[in-house]
Amino acid sequence: MNKKRYETAKQRVEDREYSLDEAVALLFDLPPVKFVESVDLSLRLGVDPKYPDQMVRGTVVLPHGIGRVSRVLVLAQGEKQKEALDAGADYAGAEELIDKIQKENWFEFDVMIATPDMMRLVGKLGKVLGPKGLMPSPKAGTVTFNVKEAVEEVKKGRIEFKVDKTGIINGTVGKRDFDQLKLTENVREYIQAVMKAKPVAVKGKYVRSIYLSSTMSPSIKLASADFERK
Repeated sequence: MNKKRYETAKQRVEDREYSLDEAVALLFDLPPVKFVESVDLSLRLGVDPKYPDQMVRGTVVLPHGIGRVSRVLVLAQGEKQKEALDAGADYAGAEELIDKIQKENWFEFDVMIATPDMMRLVGKLGKVLGPKGLMPSPKAGTVTFNVKEAVEEVKKGRIEFKVDKTGIINGTVGKRDFDQLKLTENVREYIQAVMKAKPVAVKGKYVRSIYLSSTMSPSIKLASADFERK
């Protein structure tokens, strides 16, 4: 990181809450770097994830994607494999792909989708898929017989969000070379999806803070109250 560039950028960010439009405009106005940065959101929630009824997890289809197309692997039998490939999956198979992952430590994919009847076999991979965030889950829409819809949504930009053990959700919402309006729409869609995922058991303030940043920029604090009213 160029320390001088970062300090210059940091001086431009005021210690206050910004509206979403202000924050995106400011982010695009900060000194650039020599590569296209990812744009990320960080939401600190008023939840305690150690309690199952306060776990926050879900998916969102960003209207303009995140700047890259995810590689999708589908574990299914028979015709479901063809359905997956026709829908745009990069890989489709069954036991042979599970063996490849186990024996070759092969992870040339970003999202794994599995039909429910395959989950007894996928369970063998729990120890390697879990830490990488690749384990299929019904809540994430990645355990389903409707593989066509699942693959198409992932290819369009559907991503998963999940609160970590410290009560924070981190997610990528685009690239710094996006049109500002498109990035704004992505950010709004992501935040609203997290808002809708609020557990019934959570009392008090749900979203404590929201920060927007690019890979090499300081964080810009958003006015979370703007989204709570929606």
